[in-house]
Amino acid sequence: MEEEPARGRGEPATEEEPARGRGGPAMEEEQSFSDICGGRLALQRRYYSPSCREFCVSSPRLSLRSLTAVTCAVWLAAYGLFALSEVMNSTILSAAIFVTLLGLLGYLHFVKIDHETLLIIDSLGIQMTSSYASGKESITFFEMDSVKDVIINEAIYMQKVIYYLCILLKDPVEPHEIAQVVPVFQNAKPRLDCLIEVYRSCQEILAHQKATSTSP
Repeated sequence: MEEEPARGRGEPATEEEPARGRGGPAMEEEQSFSDICGGRLALQRRYYSPSCREFCVSSPRLSLRSLTAVTCAVWLAAYGLFALSEVMNSTILSAAIFVTLLGLLGYLHFVKIDHETLLIIDSLGIQMTSSYASGKESITFFEMDSVKDVIINEAIYMQKVIYYLCILLKDPVEPHEIAQVVPVFQNAKPRLDCLIEVYRSCQEILAHQKATSTSP
C-alpha cells in the first residue's frame, strides 16, 4: 500500500486535499509572519471546502508586564502630586485610579484588536470580523454580487511604501466601475508575503465563482 508523503507545518494545502475533507472537520494550518514594523503575526488558514476558506490574522496579546508598568507609572505620578501638594487631598489618588481603569477598559474595548478574520464563500460573499481584547466583535459582510475583485494595493505609510489587501466593490449603477475600496487586516498590517497567501486563495474562489455563474 503506497503511503502519502507527510506535509510539513506551514506548507499550503493542495486543491485535492480540501475536496477529500469535504463533509468532515475543517483543515487548519498556521504560519508565522511579520507586520510592517517587524512585530510577530500568526496566520491561520481554515479550508472548509474548495469554495469556502477562512483566514485569521492574530496580533500579540496585551502583555501583563506592559500593563503593570503603565498602571504603576500613572499611580506613582498621582502619588507624587499628592505628596507635593500643599493640601493633602485624596481626590488626586482617586482620580488617578478612576482614569487608569477607565482608560484600560476603553483601550481593550475600542482599540486593542486580537484577531482579524476574513471568511470568503463563493456562493454568499465575504465577511470581515475584528475581535477586540474585551470580547467585542465588529462584523462587516459584502454579498458576492457586489464584489468586483480582491487585490493587493500599495500606499505610503510613515514615509515608506507598504502593501495591503483590499476588496473592490462594484458601483450599483455602473457595475464596471469601482464604488468603494475596503482595506483588509487594517490593524495587523501584515507584510507582503502574508498578503500573497491570502490573495491567492481569494483569487481561486473568485475564479471558481465566476466559472460557476457563467456556466449554463
